Amino acid sequence: MRPNFPIKAPAPRTEQIILFRVSGQLFAVSSASVQEVRGVDSLSGAAKEILQPSLRKVKHVVRRGENSVYVVNAAMHFGLPPAPPALVFVLRRTRTALLIDGIEKMTSMTRLQALPLAFCHEERGWYRGLTALDQTVVPVVKPDGFLTPEEIFLLDASLSQEADAEAIRKAEENAQHDIDTSITQ
Repeated sequence: MRPNFPIKAPAPRTEQIILFRVSGQLFAVSSASVQEVRGVDSLSGAAKEILQPSLRKVKHVVRRGENSVYVVNAAMHFGLPPAPPALVFVLRRTRTALLIDGIEKMTSMTRLQALPLAFCHEERGWYRGLTALDQTVVPVVKPDGFLTPEEIFLLDASLSQEADAEAIRKAEENAQHDIDTSITQ
């Protein structure tokens, strides 16, 4: 007869997350989805202003190699009161950088609950689910939920129009310079 050994339950799968604040509200994001964290000041030289009136949450774009990364104001995205952002998350495998107030801490999440049916509009695309940490329910964001493919298309089109307008302006300046040079000769 074999002795009965207690059966060990498998250890819960954990995921490393970053808790961050936006306008005083706590959110979580998978640490694997954050490529880098930067201070807002580090963007000042690299960021270019972009005007897209229908997307007020995006006011800047940063060139990174061949791609344009759009800087999303998280407070505006979530419909929260404006707060001065201090940090930027550059999100991996997206064309999004996220302005946030600050990082609360890094921790582990062992359980991700599905969103309740009360989340029934565009916010269903913003969150992966909810987790409970220290008696607090925290929404876990989707890295690709800050800009829809349609919004990225709109922003790309806006950048293309700005580039075309700049090329026309430079061509006109060069033509005027050629005319001025030929007159003075």
